[in-house]
Amino acid sequence: MAIPADQAIEILRAAGEPSRLRILALLAKGELAVMELSHILDQSQPRVSRHLKLLTEAGLIERFPDGAWVFYRLTGAGDARRALDGLLALVDPDDSLLARDSDRLLGVQAGRSAEANAYFSRNAARWDEIRSLYVSEKAVETEIKAAAGKGPFHRLIDLGSGSGRMLTLLAPLAESAIGLDLSQQMLNIARVQVAESGLDNVELRHGDIFDTRLPAGCADLVVVHQVLHYLSDPAAAVAEAARLVAPGGRLLIVDFAPHRLEFLREQHQHRRLGFSDEEMRRWLTHAGLEPAPLRALPSSNGEGLTVHVWAALRP
Repeated sequence: MAIPADQAIEILRAAGEPSRLRILALLAKGELAVMELSHILDQSQPRVSRHLKLLTEAGLIERFPDGAWVFYRLTGAGDARRALDGLLALVDPDDSLLARDSDRLLGVQAGRSAEANAYFSRNAARWDEIRSLYVSEKAVETEIKAAAGKGPFHRLIDLGSGSGRMLTLLAPLAESAIGLDLSQQMLNIARVQVAESGLDNVELRHGDIFDTRLPAGCADLVVVHQVLHYLSDPAAAVAEAARLVAPGGRLLIVDFAPHRLEFLREQHQHRRLGFSDEEMRRWLTHAGLEPAPLRALPSSNGEGLTVHVWAALRP
């Protein structure tokens, strides 16, 4: 579909500068914070912020504050996104400067993963204790079971299984279940929990939520429980989780509503401080699912954390 000439000129003017083109190429690989872009580009934060402001005004990228941080990503849809995709497709990914940026991006991502893995290793043994500091797990699990439905399920997939609590909660309703996690320490604890629960229908795998290597439409219930706030690209994780949902099946996502508790980022490796209902519904709809009404559970201890339970169906 063609776009008006004045819009095309604005897009080309915004993208037609070396640093801004580099930023667009980086954001095509996932959302990034200002400080991360500044590090990768080796430019001052004020300078990078000026470039980001111009790209935002041109409608090429979206800005969203998250506590004390600000993240950016490519615009999700529309004429500007189609034009941007066409423009980036013309750029040689092996260009020396873009290749250098990609290498530095991999370094940033590796640093995040190392910090997260170290955190999970330190805290694996008391993971459920940490997760229950802010809300009633019993209340959350009641809502999860209600959102999942009575079953029985042919196959359950739990992405980011952690200590295996979702498996012990929901696998009794499934013929078979698979739990994936990147942390071997977490998987070891999950194995103990699953065995103690007497579940012989559960398979635990070392796996990546962004690339599960599972076939599309292979599960009638997929669960992502308190995982997205650790991830660099939660939208991509939602898309991969949705890909696994069979026709007539559903996806459950459990995570925090937006909040301002920065210590969770500083002390507990949270990358995102919660997700709005609007943002999550947009991701789910884009993945071809039909969101059900949101279930929200406010905290009762004054810490200001609300847990959201999103359910979405594959028509």
